[in-house]
Amino acid sequence: MKTYLIPVDFSTASANAAEYAAALSHLTLVDRIVLLNAFYVSIYETTLPSPDMIMLSEDDIEQDAADRIKKLKLLKHKLSEKVRPGVEITIHLNRSHLLRAVVENVASQQADLVILGSRGNTSDEDTQIGSHVIKIAKACPVPIIVVPPNYSFKQIHKVAVAVDFSKVKETAPIEALHRLLTHKKAELMVINTDTRNKGIDPQKAAEETAIYSTLQQYKPQYFNLQESDVITGILKFAIDNDAQLVISLPNKYSFFQSIVYTSISYQLAESSAVPVLLLK
Repeated sequence: MKTYLIPVDFSTASANAAEYAAALSHLTLVDRIVLLNAFYVSIYETTLPSPDMIMLSEDDIEQDAADRIKKLKLLKHKLSEKVRPGVEITIHLNRSHLLRAVVENVASQQADLVILGSRGNTSDEDTQIGSHVIKIAKACPVPIIVVPPNYSFKQIHKVAVAVDFSKVKETAPIEALHRLLTHKKAELMVINTDTRNKGIDPQKAAEETAIYSTLQQYKPQYFNLQESDVITGILKFAIDNDAQLVISLPNKYSFFQSIVYTSISYQLAESSAVPVLLLK
């Protein structure tokens, strides 16, 4: 992975995600980290007064932009002391909605990975749990790491991969996993989330799927999910087994299919102390 894109809104959660990216740079071949701040000013804010009788002028908007650039530079300086030597950090201000800004900058900056906090990162600096993670997860063409707000980076020694064996029809695109862990070999734990057959041998069940040969190079261990609630079960498994990362394969493979379309940010913020990598 050569370029990380980090959406920031200057909330504690987004700053934490940026620090996670800086720490992760020591494990990967990343060359550049792009700090992106998006803010959108509608035409109504400059032509009509607000309920408080406030109307933004162009000078107000330019001052806001200047303040944001200053904050981005401060964050860049802070991260420059934490990244792997040689990693370049750049900043970018985008006057558009966050989702559009992320998709456009993934393309223009040739980003390989987006890293964001599970709270914050909204265009109006609202730091409450919102739908931004869901929207980005659905629209972003590259993998995403979602970092819980209070997570402190740990060396990645164990990785949990959640797979519904009954739905695997073809090989999974795990190139992103390989590139992410180029420098470090992590123990891979593959959890069968098909709870209808808890008593089967999980490795034998895996051998009947197309994903088995794809993951074989990592010499994974296979497990059956024992919890009836899949989301709670996999996150509990990750914590109980000291996993530093949970991987969700694309929707057609993944137990996260339901969360991506409902409340992934809520689940991560409230239930998980472990970052989640959403592969594409």
